[in-house]
Amino acid sequence: MTIQQSAPVSTPAPAAAPIQQASSIAEKGRYNFRAAAVVGFIVGAVDILIAARFLGKLLGASSQSAFVSFIYQVSSPLVAPFKGIFGNAGSSANSFETASLVAIVVYAVIGWGIVMLIRIVTAPRGTKPATS
Repeated sequence: MTIQQSAPVSTPAPAAAPIQQASSIAEKGRYNFRAAAVVGFIVGAVDILIAARFLGKLLGASSQSAFVSFIYQVSSPLVAPFKGIFGNAGSSANSFETASLVAIVVYAVIGWGIVMLIRIVTAPRGTKPATS
């Protein structure tokens, strides 16, 4: 009586995925997205506060209101460096505060510059950050 031993059945190895190609594609435009998003969020919040101040002043919002007073107090130090660049037009109740508009533009440009700097510094060597 002879016992025949059958050869163990081997399962085929899974096909190796082209790891190198996938990682090179993923590496191409990668930068520190979180840092850029945080800067964008902060600049957006600052611009919204200043825009609320501008609209409040333009429409003659009462500073007796707690909310309006809060917006004016928080945004005042942000707008202060830009006061006096242009004259304000309007009556005592309504005013076209040009310092607020200048502040919105300046903070937006500074934020854009910081985001571009983050993208340039944190992008892998040899890659060009997307210009969107």
